[in-house]
Amino acid sequence: MLIKGGRIIDPAQELDGVFDLGITNGVIDRIAEHLEPHAGEEIIDATNCVVAPGFIDMHVHLREPGFPEKETIATGAAAAVAGGFTAVACMPNTNPAIDSPQIVQQILTIAGNAKLARVYPVAAITRARAGAEELDYAALQAAGAVAFSDDGNTVMNAGVLRSAALAAGNVSGCFISHCEDEHIKLDAVMHLGAASEKLGLPGSPAVAEDIIVARDLQIAKNTEKAWHIAHLSTKGSVSLMDWSRSQGVIATCEVAPHHLLFIDESIAELGSRAKVNPPLRERDDAAALRNAVRESKIDVFATDHAPHTAEEKSADISTAAVGFTGLEIAVGAYALAIPDLPLRRFIELLSTNPARVLGVPGGTLKLGTVGDVTIFADRKWIVESGKFYSKGKATPFEAMNLPRRAIATIVGGELKMHEGRVLQ
Repeated sequence: MLIKGGRIIDPAQELDGVFDLGITNGVIDRIAEHLEPHAGEEIIDATNCVVAPGFIDMHVHLREPGFPEKETIATGAAAAVAGGFTAVACMPNTNPAIDSPQIVQQILTIAGNAKLARVYPVAAITRARAGAEELDYAALQAAGAVAFSDDGNTVMNAGVLRSAALAAGNVSGCFISHCEDEHIKLDAVMHLGAASEKLGLPGSPAVAEDIIVARDLQIAKNTEKAWHIAHLSTKGSVSLMDWSRSQGVIATCEVAPHHLLFIDESIAELGSRAKVNPPLRERDDAAALRNAVRESKIDVFATDHAPHTAEEKSADISTAAVGFTGLEIAVGAYALAIPDLPLRRFIELLSTNPARVLGVPGGTLKLGTVGDVTIFADRKWIVESGKFYSKGKATPFEAMNLPRRAIATIVGGELKMHEGRVLQ
C-alpha cells in the first residue's frame, strides 16, 4: 500500500510534513516525498488529510462473552475501524468476567477471526470482579492480557487492592481504576448538585470519585505498581493526579469525550441517553478537564464505549442502563470539545500515549513498525446513530454537527475503512 500526499504527523519521531508512506507485508517501509508505487500496490490518496499512527482506544466494552444483544467483538471491532481506531482494549465486565487465561484467549481468537481492529483484552483484578480474590496476573498476561481492571466495579477493599498490586508487581500490565466510592454513590443516577435537586433525582457527589482517586494513587505509590485512572470527571481528580505525580507516583489518566462536552444540566434534555458512570459533572469540572488536556496533564483520550440495547437505554433514567456508544463519534467529539488543541497533541492522546501506557505495538510510524494508520480530516458531519456499525445506537451526540472525522483506517497494511464504509 502507498499512502500519497498526506500531512504525516508522528509525535514519536517529531515528524510533521507532507510525505508519502509505504507499507509492505504489513510493515511501514518508506516515508519520503513523491514515492513511486511498487507493481500492484494499492494507492490511497490522502491529499488534504492528516496521516497519523493508528488510533488506539484503551477503554471499550465489547460485551462478549455474555451480552451479544448489546455488542459482539465483531460489531465492536467494526465500530472501531469505522471511527478511525486500529486497536481497542476491551474491559472485563463481561459474563463471565475476563478473569482466566482461557477467556483472554477466547477473545483474541474471536477478534482475530473478525479481521478488523486489533483487540487487546484487559483482565480483571479480582475473581469475577467481586473485589475479594486475587488472580494469577502472570498467567493472564501470558495469555494476552495487556492490563488489569475491575472496571465498572471499584475494588472497595483497599487491602485487597494493595495485595493485588503487590502480587502483580513483576507483571508489566498496569492497573486501571474505576473510581467511585460505592458507599457514597449508592443508588445515584447522576451527579449530585443543583441539577439533580431540580430534577428530583438521586445524585453522586464529586467526592465519591475524588476519594478513590486519592486512595488508589497512594496504593500505587506504596506498591510501585504502574497505575492508570480511568475516565476522570472532576476538577478534584485533576488536582489529585497532578499532585500525586509530583510526588513520584507512576500514574497516567484518561478523559472521555462526554465529560468534556456535556454537564449535569444536560440530563434535563438528554435523559437516559446521557446516563453514565462516572456521571456528567458540573460546568467547572468540564472546564478543568479541558484545561488539563491543554496543559498536558491528561495522558489519553478514551471513549468508554458502552453499548446497550435500545430498550435498555429508552427506559426511565432511574432504571436505564448506564453508558452509551462512543467509538464512532470520538474523533469529531474531541475536536469539538477542544478546537484549539494542536494536532500533535491530539495524536499523542489518541495514539502515541495509549500505545505507551498499554505497552502494545503502534503509536508511531517509524520504519519497521506495524502498518497501523489512521487518516483523518477536518470535515463537518452530522451524527446519525442509525448508521453506526455498533449495535448500540444510544448516544448523547445524536444529530450533533462534528468538525472532524476519520477518512480511512488501515490495520497491518490492510484498508479496513474508507470514507465511512467498513471493508471486510
